[in-house]
Amino acid sequence: MVSASGASFLKGMLLGSISWVLITMFGQIHIRHGGQTGDHKHHHLRPPNRKDFLNISEVTFMELSKSIRVFCIIFGETENNSYWAVLQETWTKHCDKAEISVYGTKNDTLFNIERNDKWLQMRRTYKYVFEKYGNSYNWFFLALPTTFAVIENLKYLLFTRDASQPFYLGHTVKSGDLEFVTMEGGIVLSIESVKRLNRLLRNSENCADQSVIWKLSEDKQLAICLKYAGVLAENAEDNEGRDVFNTKSIVHLIQEHMSNNPGQVVEHCCSDMAITFNGLTPQKMEVMMYGVYRLRAFGHYYNDTLVFLPPNGSKND
Repeated sequence: MVSASGASFLKGMLLGSISWVLITMFGQIHIRHGGQTGDHKHHHLRPPNRKDFLNISEVTFMELSKSIRVFCIIFGETENNSYWAVLQETWTKHCDKAEISVYGTKNDTLFNIERNDKWLQMRRTYKYVFEKYGNSYNWFFLALPTTFAVIENLKYLLFTRDASQPFYLGHTVKSGDLEFVTMEGGIVLSIESVKRLNRLLRNSENCADQSVIWKLSEDKQLAICLKYAGVLAENAEDNEGRDVFNTKSIVHLIQEHMSNNPGQVVEHCCSDMAITFNGLTPQKMEVMMYGVYRLRAFGHYYNDTLVFLPPNGSKND
């Protein structure tokens, strides 16, 4: 039998070990329980200034527009397969290339993982994409099946950005000391960020599952991993400071602003250069496709029009 003093000693050792784990964990990842959000200063990333944009020569336009190549990854579950056919016929046709990465299937292959482990799936997906397509694309866009994206607006935002620089962007949120790009709005990584991430993925200790006590979402885990590589999150906005990566649907945003500011619904609600909206059903995605790509106001001329040519062989709108 263990003596009273021995039991006290063991109890003290156990409590001390737990305290050490907690201190170490919070010292490394700086996440508060429950994902509390505090005030913080964003790293702001905005599109080119319109005046500077209009001064770019036509030759430079063409060179830059051809150099921006976006690889799109749709990240979801097999239960969302009602979306796949709609996604292939709507906005993903405007990507330079698009792939679907799913989990929750019986086949434990790269894009099909049996376990419900989104962070594992994300790591494997980025590793595969970099190894197979890293030499052909310079921007990598990860989105949910419920997300609608305007790829031309994304390319416009990236028009004068250097993909050889280590940063990633979208709609940023702060949790504790960690600023991260939310999955709901879509995540864009430069090729340099993907390269650094790939190097870290070879070292499982730096990019392992950080969920010691509370389960962390895959976008937080990605942010923690990227911080090791010196890659920070950038909040993308238009030139009026409005978000362009939206975590809600356009209907939801309009309804919010009709209640809060009925006099300026559209001006305060949504950016003219919006890139993503989230929370759409397949039917609403088709409606968005009509509004964004098919509806035309003949006779209206945009003096800052920039044409991004579709990928060869694509059937985009």
